[in-house]
Amino acid sequence: MNLFDSESGSSPWEVLADRRSNVEPDLAAWIDEARKHQRDSKPELAAATYRRILQIEPAQVEALMGLAEIFQARGQAVEAVALLEEGLRRSPDSASLLESLGNARHAQGLLKSAILAYREALDREPRRAGALWGIGCAQASLGDHASAAESLGQLVALQPDYGQGNHNLGRSLYELGQVDQALEAFQRAFHSLPAEARAVPLTNMAMVIPGSRAVGNQEILECRRAWATQCLPSGPTSKRFPDRDSQPDRPLRVGYLSAYFAKRNWMKPVWGLINHHDRERFEIHLFSDGPVPSNAEGYARDPRDHFHETSELSNEALTQLIEEVQIDILVDLNGYSKPPRLGLFALRAAPVQIAWFNMYATSGLRAFDHLVGDSHVIPAQEESCYTERIVRVPGSYLTFEVGYPVPEVSPLPCLATGFLTFGCLAPQYKITTEVIEAWSRILIASPTSRLVLKNVVLEHPAARDFVRGQFARSSISLDRLDLEGPAEHYTFLERYAGIDIALDTFPYNGGTTTMEALWQGVPVLCFAGDRWASRISASLLREAGLPEFVAPDLEHHIAQAVALACDPETPRRLAILRSSMRHRLLSAAVCDVTAFARNMEDAYRAMWQRWCEQR
Repeated sequence: MNLFDSESGSSPWEVLADRRSNVEPDLAAWIDEARKHQRDSKPELAAATYRRILQIEPAQVEALMGLAEIFQARGQAVEAVALLEEGLRRSPDSASLLESLGNARHAQGLLKSAILAYREALDREPRRAGALWGIGCAQASLGDHASAAESLGQLVALQPDYGQGNHNLGRSLYELGQVDQALEAFQRAFHSLPAEARAVPLTNMAMVIPGSRAVGNQEILECRRAWATQCLPSGPTSKRFPDRDSQPDRPLRVGYLSAYFAKRNWMKPVWGLINHHDRERFEIHLFSDGPVPSNAEGYARDPRDHFHETSELSNEALTQLIEEVQIDILVDLNGYSKPPRLGLFALRAAPVQIAWFNMYATSGLRAFDHLVGDSHVIPAQEESCYTERIVRVPGSYLTFEVGYPVPEVSPLPCLATGFLTFGCLAPQYKITTEVIEAWSRILIASPTSRLVLKNVVLEHPAARDFVRGQFARSSISLDRLDLEGPAEHYTFLERYAGIDIALDTFPYNGGTTTMEALWQGVPVLCFAGDRWASRISASLLREAGLPEFVAPDLEHHIAQAVALACDPETPRRLAILRSSMRHRLLSAAVCDVTAFARNMEDAYRAMWQRWCEQR
C-alpha cells in the first residue's frame, strides 16, 4: 500500500502540500514522535506524523528522509526517489537529502545514479560518513574496487571502529591484490563488530589467507580451524551408516559437489576426471548449486550419471538427499569458494568425505577424512599443518583436457615485434604488491620488454590507475604496460597471441590460468614456494614435461625471466616450443586424464576399504 494514498486521489506531493494549520506546531516534537514510531516498528503512524510535518513545512529535511526510509522499507523505492527529488528541488543544498536520494537509488539498483547523488552530498560535506559508506558499497557492486577502496578508506579514517566499513574495505582491497591489507581490515572488522556478526569477516579471513605472503602454513591452519570452530555446526566427526553395504570391493557411489559445474574454463581438471570414470565400478552423482553443465562446458554426459540440482536445498536437506541416494564417497570441489556449503560436511553426509581440486590448503575441518594432493604441492614435513589425512596421487593432482573450442596456437609475437612481451591473465586478487615489485625488477633489467595484464578488475579506469601507480613507484614507464579488462572467454584466450612468456603469480599461483597459457603455446615462469597455493604451477609444469620453467625461489625466478628476455636465442627456442606445445602436452602426464582417473579411483577404493575396516 502506498503510504501517501488518499481518498481524493491526489498525487503524493499534493497530499504533502495540503493546507496548513493556523496553529504553530512543535515540529521538533513531531520529528521525535515519528522517530519513536519507527523504532517501535509502527511505520503507518510514523508516516502519518511525517506527512503532518511536510504539510506545514514541505522542505523539512528530516521528515523527507524519514518518510523516504519508510518507503524503502516497504519496497517502494520509486516513491522514495520521487519524494526526495522533489525535496531537493526545494532544498538543493541539503547533503542529507542527497545522501538519502543516493540510498533510494541504490535500493532500486540504479548504482551509477546513486553514486552521482552520493558525490553531490560529499561535495557539500566531504566528511559525511553515510555518503562515503553508500558510494563505497555502490562502487564495489559495480566492480570498481579501486574507487570503492578509496571511499571506504576515507570512511574508516573517520570512523576506525566501523566494523562493516572495515569489512567492505577489506573485500575491495583483496580484489585489488592488497591481500595483507585486506586481512588487517577483516581483523579490525572482527574486533569491532558484535559477536553475532563476526562470522562474516572471519569467513573472509579464512578464504583469502593462503594468498598472504605475511603468513605461513601454521597461521593458515589456525585461521581456518578457528573459522570451522566458530562458524560451522558441531556435527559428528564419524557416523556409522548402518544401512550401508560395507563390502570393500563392491561398486561405489561417488558424489561430486560444486557450484561451478557450468564454468568450462575452471572445470577442465574436474571433467577430465569425471568423463573418464569407469562406470562399471563407480556410479557418478553430481550435486550442483549452479546451472546444469552441458557438452559445451566439457562434460561428456554419460546416461548412467545422476544429476541433482541442489541450489535451493539447505545443508540439512542436502545431507538427507545424499544419505537417501546412499553416496559412499562425497567429494567437495568448492573449497572456500562456497564457504556455506562446507557446513554440509560438518553434518557428515557420507561415510567418506574428501576435499579435492579447489582447497590448496587445509580446510581446518575435522569432517574431511582426506585431502587429495601430490608430492609437488605437499611435502611430508608439512602434514602437521593439515586437519585431513593427506592422499598423494602420482604425478599432478590436477590433470586436464580441453573439451570445448579455443583459439589455435598463434605465431610467436616477438618474431614480429622485435621485443619480448611478458603477460599474466590471472585475476587481479592474485597480483599482490610483492608480485608487482618482482615484475618491475624484471622490466627494469630487460628494458625492451613489455608486460600485458588482463582481468575483470582492470575494466575500471581507477583500477588501471591504481596498478600503474604501483609500477610507477619502481619507475616503470607506463608505455611498457598494457592493462586490459575482461572479454568473452574465446576472445580472452586470443590475447595469448600477443604474449611470448607468461609470468605466474605468488604466493597464490595460477591453476586455470597456467593450464590455459600452456594450451595456447605460452610457457609459464614460476617458482616453487612455501605452501600448496604457491606450488600449483610447479606441479602442472613438471608434469607437463617443462621443469626448466620452474625456478627454486623468487630470486632465481626473476633472474630466469631477465635471462630469457635478454638472450638473442630466446625467440628461436620459444618459437619451436610454441609450435609443438599442444602435441607435447597431449603426450605428457598433465593431460593423461585416463591415467589420472584410474589413480583417483584407486585412491577412492583405498579410502573406502579403510572405512570398512574401521567400521
